[in-house]
Amino acid sequence: MFGFLSSSKTMLESGLLNGAVDHHSHILYGVDDGVATVEESLSILSYLEETGLKTLWLTPHTMEDVPNTTEGLKERFDALRAVYGGSIELQLASEYMIDTLFEQHLEEGDLLLLGEDRVLVETSTWSPPINLWDILSEMLRKGYRPILAHPERYRYMTEADYKRLHEMGVHFQLNLPSVLGVYGEGTMRRAADLLEKGWYIMAGSDCHRMRSINGQYSSKVLKPAQVKQLEPLMKEA
Repeated sequence: MFGFLSSSKTMLESGLLNGAVDHHSHILYGVDDGVATVEESLSILSYLEETGLKTLWLTPHTMEDVPNTTEGLKERFDALRAVYGGSIELQLASEYMIDTLFEQHLEEGDLLLLGEDRVLVETSTWSPPINLWDILSEMLRKGYRPILAHPERYRYMTEADYKRLHEMGVHFQLNLPSVLGVYGEGTMRRAADLLEKGWYIMAGSDCHRMRSINGQYSSKVLKPAQVKQLEPLMKEA
């Protein structure tokens, strides 16, 4: 027991964040349910600098309930970069809910990409859109690579669903809080299973608030085996 406790480390102690890439956050201020003010954005960025983070992807929501536009997000991103003079490289994409608004963005090719051809998408935690598989297939047909945000959190998904997604070419993004147990035992078990299969290609904090990310990184512990599994996901995917 004491050996387990001494070998486990917090996210900060593990060194995983030093030189790392965070592929999912809601730190762009005033655009969704994440950070509300530029002051809080800058406070979180200052904290993340101390962790050694290299690159942060800002991925605000775009959905019918939060109908952000590409141009509007770019303008807010430019405003944040204008006042941020720190060392973290900031990148802009969006986390798209698969809904009618996303279908419009997809049809028009009006998407903020997470890299060259990747699109970060999500669904409801409780139920999928009725045309989920058709939309994912259409994305692939158009040359986009769907990155499914936090698949471990989707309670409706079965092992067969994950396998089908993986085999059709949909990539998975892990939420770090899932591994830390923040969303409960069920989510943590699903994350552990997908990690063991090697089906994640990237990880992100999904940070919405300073208090949450500070608490998660400084108090929740990781086993050595988990640190080893997470290391490749903290690089540029």
